Amino acid sequence: MNNQLHIALVGNPNSGKTSLFNALTGLNQKVGNFPGVTVDKKTGSLLLEEHFSAQLIDLPGTYSLYPRRADEWVCYKVLMNADADVTVDVILLVADASNLKRNLLFCSQMLDLKVPIVVALTMNEKKKKKGIQININGLSTELGVPIVAVNPRKNKGLTQLKKVLVQVAKMPNATIPRDFIDNKSLAPQSIDALKKMYPHLSDYAAIHYLINHENFPIDAHGQQAIEAIEKANAFNPTKTQAEEIMQRYQRIKLIMQQQVIEPDPLEKKLFTDKLDNLLLHRTWGYLILLAVLFLLFQSVFSLAQWPMNGIEWLFQQASSYLNSHLPNAWWSDLLINGFVAGLSGILVFIPQIMILFGIITMLEDSGYMARISFLSDKLMRKVGLNGKSVMPMISGFACAVPAIMSTRNIENKKERLLTILVTPLMSCSARLPVYTILISLVIDNTYYWGFLSLQGLVMMGLYFLGTALALVVSYVAKWFIHIQEKSFFILELPIYRAPRWKNVGITMVEKAKIFVTDAGRVIMIISLLLWFLSSYGPSNTMQQLADRYEVQITKQPDQKAELEKQYLAEKLQHSYAGILGKAIEPAITPLGYDWKIGIALITSFAAREVFVGTMATLYSVEEDDDTSLRQKMQAATHSNGTKVYTLAAALSLMVFYVIAMQCMSTLAVVKRETKSWKWPIIQLVYMTLLAYGLSWLTYSCFV
Repeated sequence: MNNQLHIALVGNPNSGKTSLFNALTGLNQKVGNFPGVTVDKKTGSLLLEEHFSAQLIDLPGTYSLYPRRADEWVCYKVLMNADADVTVDVILLVADASNLKRNLLFCSQMLDLKVPIVVALTMNEKKKKKGIQININGLSTELGVPIVAVNPRKNKGLTQLKKVLVQVAKMPNATIPRDFIDNKSLAPQSIDALKKMYPHLSDYAAIHYLINHENFPIDAHGQQAIEAIEKANAFNPTKTQAEEIMQRYQRIKLIMQQQVIEPDPLEKKLFTDKLDNLLLHRTWGYLILLAVLFLLFQSVFSLAQWPMNGIEWLFQQASSYLNSHLPNAWWSDLLINGFVAGLSGILVFIPQIMILFGIITMLEDSGYMARISFLSDKLMRKVGLNGKSVMPMISGFACAVPAIMSTRNIENKKERLLTILVTPLMSCSARLPVYTILISLVIDNTYYWGFLSLQGLVMMGLYFLGTALALVVSYVAKWFIHIQEKSFFILELPIYRAPRWKNVGITMVEKAKIFVTDAGRVIMIISLLLWFLSSYGPSNTMQQLADRYEVQITKQPDQKAELEKQYLAEKLQHSYAGILGKAIEPAITPLGYDWKIGIALITSFAAREVFVGTMATLYSVEEDDDTSLRQKMQAATHSNGTKVYTLAAALSLMVFYVIAMQCMSTLAVVKRETKSWKWPIIQLVYMTLLAYGLSWLTYSCFV
């Protein structure tokens, strides 16, 4: 047996699967996509015992082996051994002890596939609060598989779970002694005929081959043979599935009666139910939601202020040191004004990124995020969406790419398409650096009543603007998208619980790493490219400029410092970057922008957060001193001496970044999800026109 074990982690949604995955793998995690689809693939490594490691694959949550959504199909194909790219040695099935009856349906289906299984029983504290008692040994005997009670939030039972996984892995041929139900009775002739073709299948797996063979990697001859079996035996997949579910629940009912003691359902409500009476109230619920969001944006500013100032100070000191110790050469200019300036534009925003994701993770971990979906369903339906659209839209506050991918949970095609079209209007974390630096330039750091930050209120206003526009656009677009499909909104509300602080910490670190490695790579490449475009231009023009200023400095040596500053500014205007910026300046002047902002608008199409790196590079090339980027932008002026970053111009620029589609990755993922270039092109056009129009209106109102 291979010492590298492959374990698939499966279970119902909200069963504690993610917590168990994080507890077992810690920081040893990777996130990608399953081959050929846009479904998240989370994998992590763990050490089960000495010289025996494992790869844990976190499969999407599912309630049964009859898939409906794209993510459920991914899970289904892996479990049915129909995915050539993912192999599994052992199934780690997570079951919610406080809702065992529902979880046993999926569990019983897995048992009948005759694959090595270990059951991890979670939510045991919730089970105790409900007064539920489970005979784990008896339940294990009934099911024929080992069961381990765990509490991943407190790391309880994990050592025992690892030992059991190793034991099961070392006995892969030890099959479950009997079927959970009599699968052969559902379609005896069809099953026998199919098993002659595929003798390795269990009776229950054969049923699934009969129902879903079109989705399995079977050649044309095999497909025709299975179709012939169905026709010859009058196989009815709908009737077979219904009879199967009925039989399973009959057996589950008997097991529950024998192995589980449940309290009187008329007993007093749990704390969760009482809290929901307040947090889901038709009036107080919405007020509390607004208060939570307000505290989130206040925290992003107030808690991050000190570490951001510290990082800025460190880079100022580093630039000053390098300026005074390095020779005057092109490579030192590249290092200071290209590399260091670009790096400062990345690292200074890490505190805010970590705080934002930390708070969002706390809301998810506590169970409150699902309540936000519930509260929003009524409003969402009025604009053509439903409550399930809220989760992707809230995820859009972090990043539009995974948010759009998560819309696969929305079964209704029209609502899914509308959600995809409006999710990029939610202000993602890439916009956060832009908002932060512009707000700090034109909004006073004033506090009302000692705790209400004016800068935090403006930040909250920008996020609300994006959300409001998303709802308006969805309302308008629903009249033009003619997809008629009935919509349902079914949501399971998890219990409230204290956030798992280890999980919060892991998420904050991971998101910071992703920002630095993914976004940082793009920012750094563009910063270095911009340094070249800003430092060089047409050779004749640049030579004439250098000669002219050399003559002036010779004639006026007492004005050398001022003339060198003028030379750097004029050199930037005649560089390749300056030529590009001047070319688009007429189009953006009505918005209050200068040619440098125009360059930033172009470069930040690769990634919105590149705006800050672009500004850092442009101002570093133009002004060879040790002042911070915010100070340089604060002092920036037009050719007529007026300030560039006035209140009107900065607000206009903020509105532009709230709305504009400046993210190639988002357009690419929309194309992948919709399988057409039509929708990303529509998205790019409507968001650009809307951004330009509202930015012009904002500038006109405040100028």
